[in-house]
Amino acid sequence: MGQKKAIVLFSGGLDSTTCLYWALDRGYVCETLTILYGQKHDREVRAAAQIAQHLRVKQHVITLDFPWLASSSLVDKNQQIPDQPMEKIESHEIPSTYVPGRNLVFLSIAASLADATGADAVVAGPNAVDFSGYPDCTPAFWQAATQAINRGTARGVKHGVEVLAPLMDLSKTDIVKLGAKLGVPFELTWSCYQGGDKPCGHCDSCKLRARGFAEAGVKDGAVEN
Repeated sequence: MGQKKAIVLFSGGLDSTTCLYWALDRGYVCETLTILYGQKHDREVRAAAQIAQHLRVKQHVITLDFPWLASSSLVDKNQQIPDQPMEKIESHEIPSTYVPGRNLVFLSIAASLADATGADAVVAGPNAVDFSGYPDCTPAFWQAATQAINRGTARGVKHGVEVLAPLMDLSKTDIVKLGAKLGVPFELTWSCYQGGDKPCGHCDSCKLRARGFAEAGVKDGAVEN
C-alpha cells in the first residue's frame, strides 16, 4: 500500500507551516495550496513559496477575484489593521480582519484539488484556543465541512477524505512547542497582517504569536536575528 497523500492549506504562517511539518512527519506525501485573495501584501505568499522550495514539496498557487472580500481590513487598503489589547483579542468578538467565508472557500478549493489528485486528506491549521473570534475556526464548522466534503466529492464518496486540523485544541504556546519539536524553520514563516521586512508587532496575529513564543521559551527567528 502506497503512502497517503495530503493537500495542505498553506499561507506560510506559523500555524500552516507547523501543519505541513506535522503531515510530513506522519508520512504523508504533501502538496501545498496557497491562495491569494487580495491581501494588502504578498509577504506571506513569498514565505510560503520559500518554505515549499526548502522542503521540495509541490506548491499550487491560485488567485481569487472576489471584490466583496474588501470588507475585511486585510484586503481593504482604506481600512487600518486594528491594534487592540490582548483582552480585546481574547473577547472573541469578530474583528475587522475577518475575511467573509474564507475558510469555507479555502476548504472547498482544497477539497476540489484533493478530489482531482486522489489525495486522502486535507490538512489545515484552524485554532479554537488562541484565535480572534473567527467563526470559521471553530470545531463545529470544521466537522460540518468534513461531512460536506465527504458527501460532495467523488473521492470522498468512494474512499473518504480526512479533514485534519491538528492544531484545533492547541494554544499558540503549544503550537510553538510542537513546531520546535518538528524542526519548523520559524525564521522563514510570516504571521503578521502587515507587509514589510519585519513583523509589525501590533496586529492580533503578531501579539498572539509573540505570547506563544514567550510562554514556550523559544526564540522567534522571524523577529530576533
